Amino acid sequence: MASKKTILIIEDEPQIVMGLRDALEFEGFRVAAAGKGKEGIALARSEAPDAVILDLMLPDLNGYAVCEEIRRNSAFVPIIMLTARSQETDKIRGLDAGADDYVTKPFSVNELIARIRAIFRRAARGGGVPEMLQIGEAQIHFAAHTLNLHGETHQLSFYEVELVRLLAERAGHPVSREEILSKIWGLEAGPSNRTVDNFIVKLRKKLEKHPDKPQHILTVYGFGYKLATA
Repeated sequence: MASKKTILIIEDEPQIVMGLRDALEFEGFRVAAAGKGKEGIALARSEAPDAVILDLMLPDLNGYAVCEEIRRNSAFVPIIMLTARSQETDKIRGLDAGADDYVTKPFSVNELIARIRAIFRRAARGGGVPEMLQIGEAQIHFAAHTLNLHGETHQLSFYEVELVRLLAERAGHPVSREEILSKIWGLEAGPSNRTVDNFIVKLRKKLEKHPDKPQHILTVYGFGYKLATA
Protein backbone atom coordinates (compact mmCIF):
# COMPACT_ATOMS: atom_id res chain seq x y z
CA MET A 1 0.00 0.00 0.00
CA ALA A 2 1.31 3.44 -0.92
CA SER A 3 2.09 5.69 2.02
CA LYS A 4 -0.14 8.66 2.66
CA LYS A 5 1.03 12.02 1.40
CA THR A 6 1.70 14.53 4.17
CA ILE A 7 0.25 18.04 4.11
CA LEU A 8 1.77 20.59 6.50
CA ILE A 9 -0.61 23.33 7.66
CA ILE A 10 0.99 26.48 9.12
CA GLU A 11 -1.92 28.52 10.45
CA ASP A 12 -2.65 30.18 13.80
CA GLU A 13 -6.46 30.05 13.65
CA PRO A 14 -7.50 26.77 15.35
CA GLN A 15 -10.89 26.63 13.61
CA ILE A 16 -9.27 26.81 10.18
CA VAL A 17 -6.71 24.16 11.14
CA MET A 18 -9.45 21.88 12.48
CA GLY A 19 -11.58 22.25 9.35
CA LEU A 20 -8.64 21.66 7.01
CA ARG A 21 -7.36 18.71 9.05
CA ASP A 22 -10.77 17.00 9.02
CA ALA A 23 -11.23 17.54 5.29
CA LEU A 24 -7.71 16.50 4.32
CA GLU A 25 -7.72 13.39 6.51
CA PHE A 26 -11.11 12.43 5.09
CA GLU A 27 -9.51 12.66 1.63
CA GLY A 28 -6.75 10.27 2.70
CA PHE A 29 -3.93 12.68 3.50
CA ARG A 30 -1.74 12.72 6.61
CA VAL A 31 -1.72 16.15 8.30
CA ALA A 32 0.91 17.95 10.37
CA ALA A 33 0.11 21.39 11.78
CA ALA A 34 1.90 24.36 13.34
CA GLY A 35 0.48 27.56 14.78
CA LYS A 36 3.63 29.67 14.45
CA GLY A 37 6.11 30.34 11.69
CA LYS A 38 9.23 29.03 13.45
CA GLU A 39 7.41 25.87 14.47
CA GLY A 40 6.25 25.45 10.87
CA ILE A 41 9.79 25.80 9.53
CA ALA A 42 10.99 23.14 11.98
CA LEU A 43 8.16 20.78 10.99
CA ALA A 44 8.88 21.34 7.30
CA ARG A 45 12.40 20.06 7.97
CA SER A 46 11.45 17.10 10.16
CA GLU A 47 8.28 15.98 8.37
CA ALA A 48 9.42 16.54 4.73
CA PRO A 49 5.81 17.23 3.69
CA ASP A 50 4.51 16.66 0.17
CA ALA A 51 2.78 20.07 0.20
CA VAL A 52 2.49 23.07 2.54
CA ILE A 53 -0.53 25.26 3.28
CA LEU A 54 0.87 28.50 4.72
CA ASP A 55 -0.99 31.43 6.27
CA LEU A 56 0.41 34.88 5.51
CA MET A 57 -0.35 36.39 8.94
CA LEU A 58 1.35 34.46 11.75
CA PRO A 59 2.07 35.63 15.33
CA ASP A 60 5.87 35.42 15.14
CA LEU A 61 6.94 35.57 11.48
CA ASN A 62 5.03 36.67 8.41
CA GLY A 63 4.26 34.10 5.77
CA TYR A 64 6.70 35.60 3.28
CA ALA A 65 9.65 34.97 5.62
CA VAL A 66 8.43 31.46 6.44
CA CYS A 67 7.97 30.69 2.75
CA GLU A 68 11.48 31.87 1.88
CA GLU A 69 13.00 29.75 4.65
CA ILE A 70 11.08 26.61 3.67
CA ARG A 71 12.03 27.18 0.04
CA ARG A 72 15.72 27.45 0.97
CA ASN A 73 15.56 23.99 2.54
CA SER A 74 13.15 22.38 0.08
CA ALA A 75 13.27 23.72 -3.46
CA PHE A 76 10.46 21.57 -4.85
CA VAL A 77 7.74 21.23 -2.21
CA PRO A 78 4.54 22.95 -3.40
CA ILE A 79 3.53 25.85 -1.12
CA ILE A 80 0.01 27.26 -1.16
CA MET A 81 -0.31 30.57 0.68
CA LEU A 82 -3.47 31.58 2.54
CA THR A 83 -4.08 35.31 2.70
CA ALA A 84 -6.85 37.64 3.79
CA ARG A 85 -5.42 40.23 1.41
CA SER A 86 -6.83 40.41 -2.09
CA GLN A 87 -4.52 43.04 -3.57
CA GLU A 88 -2.60 41.89 -6.63
CA THR A 89 0.69 43.21 -5.19
CA ASP A 90 0.39 41.00 -2.11
CA LYS A 91 -0.19 37.95 -4.27
CA ILE A 92 2.77 38.75 -6.51
CA ARG A 93 4.96 39.25 -3.42
CA GLY A 94 3.92 35.83 -2.16
CA LEU A 95 4.81 34.22 -5.48
CA ASP A 96 8.15 36.04 -5.49
CA ALA A 97 8.85 34.71 -1.97
CA GLY A 98 8.58 31.18 -3.35
CA ALA A 99 4.89 30.32 -2.98
CA ASP A 100 3.45 28.22 -5.79
CA ASP A 101 -0.12 29.36 -5.38
CA TYR A 102 -2.36 31.48 -3.18
CA VAL A 103 -5.91 31.26 -1.87
CA THR A 104 -7.70 34.31 -0.52
CA LYS A 105 -9.73 33.98 2.70
CA PRO A 106 -12.53 33.13 3.03
CA PHE A 107 -11.89 30.15 0.80
CA SER A 108 -13.57 26.93 -0.24
CA VAL A 109 -12.02 23.87 1.37
CA ASN A 110 -13.10 21.82 -1.64
CA GLU A 111 -11.30 24.23 -3.97
CA LEU A 112 -8.14 24.03 -1.88
CA ILE A 113 -8.22 20.24 -1.91
CA ALA A 114 -8.80 20.31 -5.68
CA ARG A 115 -5.62 22.38 -6.06
CA ILE A 116 -3.65 19.97 -3.89
CA ARG A 117 -4.91 16.97 -5.86
CA ALA A 118 -4.02 18.74 -9.12
CA ILE A 119 -0.46 19.20 -7.81
CA PHE A 120 -0.05 15.48 -7.18
CA ARG A 121 -1.84 14.48 -10.38
CA ARG A 122 0.50 16.61 -12.50
CA ALA A 123 3.58 15.38 -10.63
CA ALA A 124 2.57 11.74 -11.17
CA ARG A 125 1.69 12.20 -14.82
CA GLY A 126 5.04 13.63 -15.92
CA GLY A 127 4.66 14.92 -19.46
CA GLY A 128 5.46 14.41 -23.12
CA VAL A 129 8.51 16.66 -23.16
CA PRO A 130 12.19 15.86 -22.46
CA GLU A 131 13.69 16.59 -19.06
CA MET A 132 15.73 19.42 -20.59
CA LEU A 133 14.00 21.95 -22.84
CA GLN A 134 15.72 24.63 -24.90
CA ILE A 135 13.73 27.86 -25.26
CA GLY A 136 15.69 30.42 -27.21
CA GLU A 137 18.97 30.79 -25.31
CA ALA A 138 17.53 29.37 -22.09
CA GLN A 139 17.66 25.79 -20.84
CA ILE A 140 14.94 24.52 -18.54
CA HIS A 141 15.72 21.42 -16.46
CA PHE A 142 12.42 20.02 -15.25
CA ALA A 143 13.77 17.60 -12.65
CA ALA A 144 16.00 20.27 -11.09
CA HIS A 145 13.32 23.00 -11.33
CA THR A 146 15.83 25.41 -12.84
CA LEU A 147 16.10 27.81 -15.77
CA ASN A 148 19.64 28.61 -16.99
CA LEU A 149 20.18 31.74 -19.05
CA HIS A 150 23.38 33.63 -19.81
CA GLY A 151 25.26 31.90 -17.01
CA GLU A 152 22.59 32.60 -14.38
CA THR A 153 20.43 29.94 -12.75
CA HIS A 154 16.87 30.77 -11.73
CA GLN A 155 14.89 28.48 -9.44
CA LEU A 156 11.43 27.57 -10.75
CA SER A 157 8.48 26.77 -8.52
CA PHE A 158 6.34 23.67 -8.96
CA TYR A 159 3.64 25.56 -10.84
CA GLU A 160 6.13 27.40 -13.06
CA VAL A 161 7.60 24.05 -14.12
CA GLU A 162 4.19 22.56 -14.78
CA LEU A 163 3.06 25.62 -16.75
CA VAL A 164 6.13 25.44 -19.00
CA ARG A 165 5.67 21.69 -19.37
CA LEU A 166 2.04 22.05 -20.45
CA LEU A 167 2.84 24.81 -22.94
CA ALA A 168 5.78 22.77 -24.27
CA GLU A 169 3.56 19.75 -24.84
CA ARG A 170 1.62 21.92 -27.28
CA ALA A 171 4.49 24.12 -28.50
CA GLY A 172 3.39 26.46 -31.28
CA HIS A 173 -0.29 25.94 -30.49
CA PRO A 174 -2.38 28.08 -28.14
CA VAL A 175 -3.55 26.69 -24.81
CA SER A 176 -6.58 28.33 -23.24
CA ARG A 177 -6.59 29.81 -19.74
CA GLU A 178 -9.46 27.45 -18.93
CA GLU A 179 -7.41 24.38 -19.85
CA ILE A 180 -4.35 25.63 -17.97
CA LEU A 181 -6.37 26.27 -14.82
CA SER A 182 -8.12 22.92 -15.06
CA LYS A 183 -5.08 20.74 -15.77
CA ILE A 184 -2.56 22.44 -13.46
CA TRP A 185 -4.66 23.92 -10.65
CA GLY A 186 -7.80 21.81 -10.90
CA LEU A 187 -9.89 24.98 -11.05
CA GLU A 188 -12.60 26.46 -13.20
CA ALA A 189 -11.86 29.77 -14.89
CA GLY A 190 -13.56 32.95 -13.70
CA PRO A 191 -13.40 36.57 -14.81
CA SER A 192 -11.47 37.61 -11.67
CA ASN A 193 -9.06 34.66 -11.60
CA ARG A 194 -5.60 36.00 -12.48
CA THR A 195 -3.63 32.94 -11.37
CA VAL A 196 -2.39 31.98 -14.83
CA ASP A 197 -1.55 35.56 -15.80
CA ASN A 198 0.48 36.09 -12.60
CA PHE A 199 2.57 33.00 -13.30
CA ILE A 200 3.09 34.03 -16.91
CA VAL A 201 4.45 37.38 -15.67
CA LYS A 202 6.89 35.56 -13.36
CA LEU A 203 8.09 33.23 -16.09
CA ARG A 204 8.59 36.03 -18.58
CA LYS A 205 10.81 37.90 -16.11
CA LYS A 206 13.11 34.88 -15.93
CA LEU A 207 12.94 33.76 -19.56
CA GLU A 208 12.44 36.78 -21.80
CA LYS A 209 15.07 39.36 -22.73
CA HIS A 210 12.30 41.99 -22.77
CA PRO A 211 9.42 40.67 -20.62
CA ASP A 212 7.09 43.42 -21.85
CA LYS A 213 7.80 42.31 -25.45
CA PRO A 214 7.92 38.52 -25.13
CA GLN A 215 9.31 36.33 -27.89
CA HIS A 216 8.68 32.91 -26.36
CA ILE A 217 5.63 32.95 -24.07
CA LEU A 218 3.12 34.64 -26.31
CA THR A 219 -0.34 35.94 -25.45
CA VAL A 220 -3.19 34.76 -27.63
CA TYR A 221 -5.60 37.58 -26.87
CA GLY A 222 -8.99 36.55 -25.60
CA PHE A 223 -7.90 32.90 -25.37
CA GLY A 224 -4.67 32.03 -23.56
CA TYR A 225 -0.98 31.52 -24.28
CA LYS A 226 1.38 29.60 -26.55
CA LEU A 227 5.07 28.74 -26.44
CA ALA A 228 7.56 29.52 -29.19
CA THR A 229 10.80 27.65 -28.45
CA ALA A 230 12.94 29.08 -31.28
